[in-house]
Amino acid sequence: MRGRAELLPGLAEVFREHGYEGASLSLISRATGLGKGSLYNLFPEGKAEMAACVLAEIDGWFEANLYAPLRAAERPAAAVSAMFDAVETYFRSGQRVCLVGVVALGSERDRFAGAVRCYFARWIAALAGALTRSGREPAASLALAEEVVAQIQGAIVLARALDEPAVFSRAMTALRIRVAAAG
Repeated sequence: MRGRAELLPGLAEVFREHGYEGASLSLISRATGLGKGSLYNLFPEGKAEMAACVLAEIDGWFEANLYAPLRAAERPAAAVSAMFDAVETYFRSGQRVCLVGVVALGSERDRFAGAVRCYFARWIAALAGALTRSGREPAASLALAEEVVAQIQGAIVLARALDEPAVFSRAMTALRIRVAAAG
């Protein structure tokens, strides 16, 4: 039998596509190739544990690929540029929804509020820190970081709603220009 870690990408896609409430055990079973008994063996607390594990996996990816590089960068401007590259790759240039955003807006928001809050707060703080180290005032850095994260999230939603990934790409280009001009 496959381990939990191997199942997380498939679980994430089910939650992305159907939301937490719509992610039935039948859909999860189909996506993972495991029966309900095997799923409960791996995730004794059921769907809530599956979603928590998926959110933790996403958090780990963002920590390794965005937050830590932004916090540790000797060249903050290069780290911010790399952040934009990583975001475009992760969200498949606007073709993949933000599961943390889906959870933040769904009925399960309160159940996962800590993980959702932490995801966004750490992203904003890491970006604001990099912007400050690149010579901006701390308050302006924080405001710009909030703007960038908000616009990325909005661009993901708009690109998906319009079924036009180019909306996301244009927004990312505009944000890169905005950040460069603010320096």
